[in-house]
Amino acid sequence: MAVTERHGPTGRLTTHVLDTMRGQPAADIAVVLYRLQGAERILLATTRTNADGRCDQPLLTGADCTPGLYELVFHVGAYFRAQGVSATIPFLDVVPIRFGIASDAAHYHVPLLISPFAYSTYRGS
Repeated sequence: MAVTERHGPTGRLTTHVLDTMRGQPAADIAVVLYRLQGAERILLATTRTNADGRCDQPLLTGADCTPGLYELVFHVGAYFRAQGVSATIPFLDVVPIRFGIASDAAHYHVPLLISPFAYSTYRGS
């Protein structure tokens, strides 16, 4: 029987954004990732979603994907304004999602389903 060796952490963190109002991926949304340590927020990554509503690269991979608490911040207000949704004060502008990573060997996928008036998320695959 062959033995498989593990060579360091293999986990990764990915996300994507779906516009449920339009029924399509949400392109060009700013996404910011922080690691939470006590009251401190440590900036880890900033990116934008592509035409498929995904980030071009995983937000964390390998040794950077360590157990702990994280926060993804999605800047959706600018996206909806660009789609023609106008409001003097938008109901949703910035959507933060706090979550935990328990294993440095797992794939954590955190999708955001968004409309101008609601959002949902889950641990995807």
